[in-house]
Amino acid sequence: MNLALAVCVFAIAGCGRSGAPVALDRFETQDKEVHEGTEITVGAGETWFAEGDYRNFTLTGQALADSVAEAALLFHTDGESGYEVAFHNGPIDGTRKTGSLTAVRNLYRSLAKDGEWFDFEVAVRGRNVTVAVNDTTVVCYTEPERPYRMEEYAKRRIGRGALALKGVRGEVSFRDLRVVPLGDDARNERDTMPPVDEQTDKVIRFQQRNFPVIDYHVHLKGGLTKEMAHAMSMNYGINYGVAPNAGEGGVGRMLADDGEVYAYYDEVRDMPFLRGVQGEGRKWTATFSREALGTFDYLFTDAMTIVDHKGRLARIYRPEEVHYDGVTKEQYMEHLVDQTVKILTNEPADIYANPTYLPEDMQADYDKYWTDEHVDRVLDVLAEHRIALEINARYKIPSLDIIRKAKERGIEKVYLRHE
Repeated sequence: MNLALAVCVFAIAGCGRSGAPVALDRFETQDKEVHEGTEITVGAGETWFAEGDYRNFTLTGQALADSVAEAALLFHTDGESGYEVAFHNGPIDGTRKTGSLTAVRNLYRSLAKDGEWFDFEVAVRGRNVTVAVNDTTVVCYTEPERPYRMEEYAKRRIGRGALALKGVRGEVSFRDLRVVPLGDDARNERDTMPPVDEQTDKVIRFQQRNFPVIDYHVHLKGGLTKEMAHAMSMNYGINYGVAPNAGEGGVGRMLADDGEVYAYYDEVRDMPFLRGVQGEGRKWTATFSREALGTFDYLFTDAMTIVDHKGRLARIYRPEEVHYDGVTKEQYMEHLVDQTVKILTNEPADIYANPTYLPEDMQADYDKYWTDEHVDRVLDVLAEHRIALEINARYKIPSLDIIRKAKERGIEKVYLRHE
């Protein structure tokens, strides 16, 4: 992927002729029940249609929801067709959150707070849809010429039609809704990233099955900025968990103390990412306070840095730091498993990253060293401490057999590292 493309500016103002703002202050159900006023509360099972028929437009307003309430804003709809934008706050729990272009670009962290009014904007220009929450763009989706849609979502296509509010559960309130009609030639002021070929794209298939598409292991390094990560995530539908390293010995963005943790949090608090941190070295838990680490959505670490059998700190991904010193590779492996169990038992990890990694000169015999006994010891501690197992696409680990065993043991969450 060309990262240079990722510096696109999510300009809400577009070209194309614009009409005068229209206040949406009259809604009607299909049963002809009417609501008038600048504020409307939508309950479960209700659908309220606004007057008007729109193709290209910008819609602004405010919404209010608590963690158990959910509603959707429909556009290009007749009640069955068209797209839906979700309004659903609450904790990160695998459900779609506020701003999701549901079943197409699902989001898993809300930038809106429960019980507080927040601003939002939905814009359609040509085949492009943007959604912003509290002035941060969270979706930038361009519908390709041949979009992939399951039968359930076959009518979720760019077209024209009404705007509507649909209650899903609880009550969600909306106020000060205004729509600005745009001309047929309206386009984003700056080009977005090219649409993907959804006929071959796997991400859209996961999205439509409501399977959380999240990469929890993204580091800002190698020229990747948070702005680039933002653009790629929102255009291509992979939610990113952006994680600096905490401790010593890692690469990319490093945090050295509590002060840097809080400064980093302030830097990314309004970015539409999940916020994680990767513990580096074996002293990171003593370096940071529990309160500071608690600002992150999740913590992860690996066993790529161990204290070896001679008491030396060894980064086993560096061949020059792997010393056998009279022990066999089988004995070294026993110590590596001991270290892995110790790390996962004593460090506050939510995810076991880079799992089952071996030193370079042992990798060709992966199955020989990762015996059933070794695998069971690691899976036992994952299950006991409810730690997730990362499926790492970079190193292609763990093996499929280990993934299956993890599933059989009821290890609840398996995270994918997209690389």
